[in-house]
Amino acid sequence: MEILLGKMGEVVLKGLNRRQFENRMLKNIRYRLNRIGRFKVYAVQSAVYAEPESGDADMDAAFAAMQKVFGLVLVSRAYRCEKDITDIIETVKRELAADLKRAKTFKVEAKRSDKSFYMKSPEISAEVGGALHDAFDGIAVDLKNPEVTVFVEIRDYAAFVHTDPVAGAGGLPGGTAGRAALLLSGGIDSPVAAYMMAKRGLELEAVHFFSYPYTSERAKQKVLKLAKKLVEYCGYMTVHVVPFTRIQERIQRDYPEEYFTLIMRRSMMRISEAVARLNECTALITGESLGQVASQTVEAMAVTEAVTAMPVFRPVVGMDKEEIVKIARRIDTFETSILPYEDCCTVFTPKHPKTKPRLSAILELEEKAPLDELEKEAVDKVERIQILMRTEIGE
Repeated sequence: MEILLGKMGEVVLKGLNRRQFENRMLKNIRYRLNRIGRFKVYAVQSAVYAEPESGDADMDAAFAAMQKVFGLVLVSRAYRCEKDITDIIETVKRELAADLKRAKTFKVEAKRSDKSFYMKSPEISAEVGGALHDAFDGIAVDLKNPEVTVFVEIRDYAAFVHTDPVAGAGGLPGGTAGRAALLLSGGIDSPVAAYMMAKRGLELEAVHFFSYPYTSERAKQKVLKLAKKLVEYCGYMTVHVVPFTRIQERIQRDYPEEYFTLIMRRSMMRISEAVARLNECTALITGESLGQVASQTVEAMAVTEAVTAMPVFRPVVGMDKEEIVKIARRIDTFETSILPYEDCCTVFTPKHPKTKPRLSAILELEEKAPLDELEKEAVDKVERIQILMRTEIGE
């Protein structure tokens, strides 16, 4: 019987609350697999098992989905068999034949979690390896650099065999660290920031600022497409679309040009905090990278962060663009991020922005031309768009 076998990562290092982390991870896995087929999902001995309960389950789609579940560091397509050396050998010969026929070299690695099993791990490896060497022509044993490794795991109630596992998403299960609001633009950085904080166990609420007609409907759809890419890892997300046009027009009218971006960012942070509190979030997330643009100097970030009492997480703050792009490509957001539909951050961009602002000067400007009524109106008119996972992987 083919199953999916996942190995837990740092979850196993947890103490008395480990069960909470495991239960949340199992819940997240079930949520993903329920959109593919019927699976029995459970955890035993630091491993997660997903067994199909019907013959028509799409194992390819399920395998792809499991690789994106935070908390798992390795995922394998494995086969369950009896804890009997003869049945183990026959299962390997039958189920892993395609891999072994393609390879010129192999080795067997055995792990005996059930110490009552009548053979020790080296004995299992030798017995299975010898049988496979005899059964498959032209294949040799190579213990250092084999083309294929056959894994045999003897666990409490069954044995499992599989070839090399693939990397999982790692991190901590989503939802174990609380909830945070992400300032999601249409650029490269904020989706990467979202992924990195979701990997640390945060559920995400996205806040997007939309300035129609200065930004087009296509820019909004681009952001929703990015959110759909992210939910393959996060599981689900609500995008809170903030109507930002009137605020930006007021900033252009009432503030010195060199302060446009700083005042805009402070307004965004105030609105995002209000949306965050309405949705039980306890932190904000931005895609700021130190020194990347004028509004991301130390002084500018200090001025924008000063408006909120919430922690502000900046997971890409110390990364260069190449590092950020590398992650964006891996999580499949890069090609969407570079679509030529600009977001509101490019509206009314000053020619010579203030890079070393003083908070006292900012406060004086805001006192003369307050934005609080417009910000309250924007929060009241937020459009909420729920993003769920696709019903099938690859749909």
